Amino acid sequence: MRSLLIGSVPVHGHVSPLLGVARHFAERGDRVRFLTGARFAAAVAATGAEFLALPAEADYDDRQDFNETFPERRALTGIRSASFDVEHLFARPGRPQYDAVLAAHAAEPVDVLLADPMFWGTQFLLGLPRAERPPIVLCGIMPLMMGSRDTAPPGMGVLPMRRPFGTARNWALKQLMLRTVFAPATRLTERMSEEIHGRPMTFAPLDYMREVEAYVQFGVAEFEYPRSDDPPTLHYAGPVLGGGTAPKPPWWGDLDGDRPVVHVTQGTVGNKDFGQLVAPTLDALATEDVLVVVTAGGRPLDSLPPLPPNARAAEYLAYDDLFPRTAVYVTNGGYGGVQHALSHGVPIVVAGAQEDKLEVAARVHWAGVGRRIRSATPSPDQVRRAVRALLDDPRYRTAAARMAGHMAAAPGFTALDEVVDHLVRA
Repeated sequence: MRSLLIGSVPVHGHVSPLLGVARHFAERGDRVRFLTGARFAAAVAATGAEFLALPAEADYDDRQDFNETFPERRALTGIRSASFDVEHLFARPGRPQYDAVLAAHAAEPVDVLLADPMFWGTQFLLGLPRAERPPIVLCGIMPLMMGSRDTAPPGMGVLPMRRPFGTARNWALKQLMLRTVFAPATRLTERMSEEIHGRPMTFAPLDYMREVEAYVQFGVAEFEYPRSDDPPTLHYAGPVLGGGTAPKPPWWGDLDGDRPVVHVTQGTVGNKDFGQLVAPTLDALATEDVLVVVTAGGRPLDSLPPLPPNARAAEYLAYDDLFPRTAVYVTNGGYGGVQHALSHGVPIVVAGAQEDKLEVAARVHWAGVGRRIRSATPSPDQVRRAVRALLDDPRYRTAAARMAGHMAAAPGFTALDEVVDHLVRA
């Protein structure tokens, strides 16, 4: 029996896929502890893992408006706002995360730490002698965040460019990001490293992903940009996300008609304002010969905009039931939902402009499996044109079906098992 520790920032989109990881290893018979935010205690316990609470200074509730949690953020926009988020949501909690991991390791030795890539405390663990810390496996629950000379820095949503011009551009963009978005987080990280180890970090933020024992991406290489400098520690597992369960609503039989089904959602976190994507989609498709299916991500149905006659809604739906009946998926770019849609060969319209959603949208465009709209608040006309393109041009569905084939051939949890077991034996 292995003793495993899972660490994640207290953000739903980061914790949710790792709950599946916890359940898998618990069912395999391993001892699993899960270190994350207090609001996920019941969800962790339901997997068979033991919940460990992050220290208060590393815990926050991503359902709240961060402008209320951090009033000083209100006046910030653009790069300054992004820089503030990297520092306060990810870098600053790194020290208490580090302390919590060591406390768990001292209480009961950890064979392997499986961590969310934005669990900043793992960077400080790398400063310890290998005998004093568990081996680290990063779980790629978002687009691949490991830097490369062949790609722009993660978070910019910039498509690859041929060498040598691409290499020069990528280096320049990395320097720009280090001097702007990552500057406060870098200074803070180096200061914390000095306090912990008596020396500065030997790598830039996010470059640490090349230093860990393994990085297992929960996707396939075909959804990522070509990279010539991937380390042997990078592995692709393919989607390892569960489809969830939800009761079928009374209107479920309407999905068996002859109209194409268009599914639209803003996920479970970015759904505070349905005017961003759900409302424009309902407006855009109200007169089209399609059936629009909306999920509210757990919010009450009466919080949705008024539904036209060709729309249906539910708080949640099981994706393994819904996607086989879906012709087009309209989303704000959640990585898990996009991976799930592609695993069923469903082409995608992505309207996302924040966090990792920029990277998801860029990859959907690059892979030819859908269309991206460069706005988090698209107009109905933009949505209509994108959806019609996917319905009318078979190349998108062909590309999505090809991606589904790559995903079906991926090893899934077997890849994670092999990495963990190898590290334990080593």
